[in-house]
Amino acid sequence: MIIWTGASNIFVILTGENYLNLKMNIRIDPYAGFCPGVVRAIQIAEQELRKHKQLFCLGEIVHNQLEVERLEKLGLKTILYDDFRDLKDTRVLLRSHGEPPETYRIAKKNNVKLIDATCPVVLKLQKKVKRNTEEMKMRNGQLVIFGKKDHPEVKGLVGQTGNTAKIIGPDGNFKHLDPARPVRLFAQTTMQSDGYKSLREKLKKKMQEHLSGQPDFVAHHTICKQVEKRIPKLKEFASAFEVIIFVSGKNSSNGKYLYSICKNTNPDSYFISDREDLDIKWFKDKSKVGISGATSTPFWLLEDIAQAINEL
Repeated sequence: MIIWTGASNIFVILTGENYLNLKMNIRIDPYAGFCPGVVRAIQIAEQELRKHKQLFCLGEIVHNQLEVERLEKLGLKTILYDDFRDLKDTRVLLRSHGEPPETYRIAKKNNVKLIDATCPVVLKLQKKVKRNTEEMKMRNGQLVIFGKKDHPEVKGLVGQTGNTAKIIGPDGNFKHLDPARPVRLFAQTTMQSDGYKSLREKLKKKMQEHLSGQPDFVAHHTICKQVEKRIPKLKEFASAFEVIIFVSGKNSSNGKYLYSICKNTNPDSYFISDREDLDIKWFKDKSKVGISGATSTPFWLLEDIAQAINEL
């Protein structure tokens, strides 16, 4: 809860179900903020930093510059893969996205202790992908991943297949697949359910038409349940307020997508990255304001934005 007392008004912001405000009601979306996998990775990083004061992280721990900067002040140093290959005798955090087997081989070779913060959901998916890859090898089949080619989670999944997996992007183009061969379909955990369901039905239909019967096709539903629930909850939240302030890093694809959901639901939705982006004109004659954010937006930043709106 945040309380601010001004000369003539008292503002109270609650992050739970109830809120009270004598002039403007402000509520933070209770479903916003980091997903559990990212929360866990950050907690692991903070625990390690309390013990050792410095820790390398392979890639940005989360796609939010303000949170990255906060952790850098505690001693977390982000490194790239080229840097990682040259490291020896040190400690490196693996973020929630997961890593391919090659990363573990390099660490063992260079005596690098890995602090593995891979999300348990992603880790379970990696093991499943690896098992199904072996099955597809025996059946001359194809293991297919619906996801973004350059996303770190997808790179980790493809690594479980010996780099043999076929990737289908958000455009749903599967022309490079052979409809006559068996298929095992998986999805990056953070992809949108509608796109995955559409691909699943189109691909299955294409294989049925080619084979004139039931194909050897299995689609595994591997999208994180937390991600799936987010869209209907966000639509419900956006429709409940006069103004929606959506907080996200400018480069977050998840942020752009979720903001589009808000904007389509409530035209008075505004995208910001920090408090400096706020415009007092957005709140003229408004009494109910909702604040939400991307899965890469820390909850402390949402609280800071709520405080900043009061200060306006």
